[in-house]
Order: sequence, then C-alpha cells, then structure tokens
Amino acid sequence: MNHEHFPSRRSPVLAKHGMVATSQPLAAMAGLRVLMEGGNAADAAVTTAAMLNVVEPMSTGIGGDCFALIFDATTGQVSALNGSGQAPAAFTLQEAKRLGLQEIPLTGALPVTVPGTVSGWAALLERFGTMSLGECLAPAIATAEEGFPVTERISAAWRGAEPKLSQEPEAARVYLPAPAPGEIHRSSDLALTLRAIAEGGVEAFYRGALAEKIATHVQEKGGYLTTDDLAAHRASWETPISTTYRGVEVLEHPPNGQGLAALLALNVVEVYDLGAMDFFDATRWHLMMESVRLGMVDAGCYVADPEMADVPLSALLSKEYADRRRSLIASGEALELAAPGQPEHHDTVYLTVVDGQGNAVSLINSLYYGFGSGLVVPGTGTCLQNRGACFTLEEGHANALDGNKRPYHTIIPALALRDGRLWLNFGVVGGFMQPQGHLQVLVNLVDCGLDAQAALDAPRFRVDERGGPQVSLEAAVPSETCRALAAMGHDVRIEPAFQPGFGGGQIIAVHPDTGVLEGGSDPRMDGCAVGF
Repeated sequence: MNHEHFPSRRSPVLAKHGMVATSQPLAAMAGLRVLMEGGNAADAAVTTAAMLNVVEPMSTGIGGDCFALIFDATTGQVSALNGSGQAPAAFTLQEAKRLGLQEIPLTGALPVTVPGTVSGWAALLERFGTMSLGECLAPAIATAEEGFPVTERISAAWRGAEPKLSQEPEAARVYLPAPAPGEIHRSSDLALTLRAIAEGGVEAFYRGALAEKIATHVQEKGGYLTTDDLAAHRASWETPISTTYRGVEVLEHPPNGQGLAALLALNVVEVYDLGAMDFFDATRWHLMMESVRLGMVDAGCYVADPEMADVPLSALLSKEYADRRRSLIASGEALELAAPGQPEHHDTVYLTVVDGQGNAVSLINSLYYGFGSGLVVPGTGTCLQNRGACFTLEEGHANALDGNKRPYHTIIPALALRDGRLWLNFGVVGGFMQPQGHLQVLVNLVDCGLDAQAALDAPRFRVDERGGPQVSLEAAVPSETCRALAAMGHDVRIEPAFQPGFGGGQIIAVHPDTGVLEGGSDPRMDGCAVGF
C-alpha cells in the first residue's frame, strides 16, 4: 500500500513495564503512578477512570455507566464486565405512552437510568485488583480538592454544554461558568462524594444517603428513579463476543453494548484486499463505509438487554450471514438505505492499561451526552447520565423501554489477540462513531501496517447510524477521494480534521517478540499514552 502521502503527527510511545493511555494527561499519569508503585492493570484502570470523573466531568463520572474487557495474563482468558444500569422499575413503555412521549428526551429526569459505574469499579477490583476502592479514589479526591488546570479540548466541550447546564440551578452552580484553558477548577462537592464512596464502598452509593439524594432529586424533577432501583442494582460478568479478522481474534463486549456492530462490519469487509489499495482509494473507503452501514443497522435492530430480549448472536456473527449481507454492496454505488438483515436462528472516556505482567484492562466510562441529563444532584457534584434516551418507544422492538431493563449502549471497549496472546487493547469514544472507529483503526493496523499512533492519526469517515447514504469525511481526506465517493451516491459532508466528532481513540499494542508496549493517543482529544 502506498501511504507516503499520509504523514502521522507523532511517533508512538514505547515502554517495557506498564502503560496507560487515555484522554487527559493527569488521569493517564495517575494510572501510571499506580503501576509504578506495584499496582496492577485493574488498580490503574479504576484510578484513571476516577480521575477522569474529576478532570473531564462532562464526559464521565459516578453518575454514568461503564464497561470493561479484562485480559488475565495468568489464564489467557478475557472477561467482560457490564457496569451499566437499568431503567427505573416504574418507567415502562406503557407509562411513556401515558405521558404522550414520542421519544425519550435527552435532558431532564426521564432519561436517567441507574448509574452503574461505582458497581463496575468495585466489581473490577474485587475480581482482579490488588488495591481497595478507597485507595484507587484517593488521587481523584485530592485533585478535586486542590483543583486542576483545564485542558483545551475539555474546555471547549465544557463551553458547548453551557446552555444545558444553565437550565438547572445546581448544575449551573457547580459547573458554570465553563473554565477557560489553563484555568484551575475545583470540585469540593465531588471530592466529598468520592470520599464517602472511598469510606463506605458500594453500599454508600447505592443504599446510603447518596442513594436517597439521587432518587429524591430525580423524582423532584419528574423522573421515576427510586432508592429501591438503586439498591437492586448489581454489575454483572458476561462472556465476550468475538470474530476473526485476517487471523486476528477481535473481542468486544456483548449486548447491551454495540460492539456487535464492529464485528459485523469486520466480517463483511474481510474478503476485500484493502491492504492492496492506496490508502485514499475511493473504492477502499466505499467498501468500509458500506460494511459499517450494514453492521450498524443490524446492531440497531438486535442489540438490547439480553436478559429481556432475544439477541441471536451466533447467527449474526456467522461468516455465512456476512456473505449474505455483503451481497448487498454494489461496486461504485452507495446503498440508498440499509435495512436490517434476518439471521437464521454523545460524550465518553476510554482508557487502556497494560501492566508489567501482561494483564490488560480496556475500560470505557460515560455519561452519554456532555454532562449527561444536565441534572446534578445537590451537594454531591454528581452529574446523572441520560442513557435512557437510547431506548426506543416502538412496541415490539428488542430495545423498547421497559422497567428494570438495560438500554442499548454505545460504549464499547475492545481487545484483540494473536495466537491467543494479547496484541491490542483499544477503544474509540464518540457515541455511534465507536464501532466505525473500531473498524477503521483495526484496518489501519492489520491491513495497512500502521503503528498505534499513526492508526489513530489517520483521517476517518463517519456514516449516518440510521443506515442512509450521508457520510462525513475529515478535511484531511483528499478532494479527489471525496468527489469520487459523491459520484458513487454517498451524501458527502466535509468537516474539520481532528475534531472529536470523529471519535477519540487510545491504543496499547504488545509486540509479540519483545513484549514491548506501543501506545497511541488520539490527536482529537487532549490525552496521551504514558509508560515506564
């Protein structure tokens, strides 16, 4: 492949004994310090995630959800952790219809689901960690109390959320005005909340005074969340889903996450020799776009809470099913509107950690949209997620709203193995961009042979998650490629390069011969990869 005309912005980070990559340097350093002091990947992951709650509060926090994939170097096994919460028991499809809703709103109390993050962090440490939850929260508590300088892109995202925050008095009190780049921000309320969790653990969040404050505030704002909903919540351990792509085993979190979309797209695109084409060959981009479209519309149809809906995973992930879906792709002609197949049978943070023993945690934590629902629980500094907006109100749909049901989730951590050994620990944030980012990053690594940093620097596309022909391209894509795609029928939009709308990824790759860790961090975010 010729990609001499594609210059990477910087070289990857290399280290031997441990590495962390995430979207904010202070958070990456907090996790690395844990590794340097003898903690393992699970300890560092929770420490990093907690720090991100403080330094990137619009994207993540204890009011949201998390998912993780964990590679255990001792056994070679991969575990999937589901730290997502359910809809309130009383908020059913019938209740939504009674309210006259056509869809669940993005703001306010109605989209608030049980926050699963704290349960997820605790479960991860209980099974794989060596440190207590309190020890992992300590750096975040100190940073919240002392304050931190806000970085450039985080400041911009914060400013973008000002209209939402200004609608709620507590949100405005705690998070407005949005700090400028370099300005020090302190979070005394959040520090007190994290300290209460550090001292009281999961019980303090789901069954104590904090639970009462959360439920009371949601109900005062017209929502349905109760203390019983919070008390009933548990994180769960699941079996990862996977496929092979050119001999690489790619693992994703199972539904209710949308990792299925990435695997479906990889199955469809695998037969094309993408590595033999020029990087900016319009045909190459066309084939990837169409494969992503097919994968995403299938995910939109079938991904749901598997405890309350039938998700035919084995049939969807079969190579035979991919063959049938691939037959819809026309050479040089965009799909008008992709429809789901019939198988037989918008802010987030991501972090990746690999420790010196070869253990890895791929973790993603989110409030969904910036500052979630826009609700901040009084006196706690805690933003509540709006993940319930991902439910549909369509009767009979797998992802239809129901009480105690987990919604379709956009957040998806990923891992990849070669010959049963850890090769990649990676993820790409950005709502429905995430499976698209997974496919593009993997193609860059596997087909193009790019290193971890170059694979993230490379220009991207973003297709309409509904399956239509609209596609956004970064301005770094050559104009002749854009014109050729438009001639195929793609509704091409050009957007500025290196903007968060094209996702923000982090990668740690393990060199098979030396064990050296190679880290990359997305230039579309403020973060970095750090190692020792």
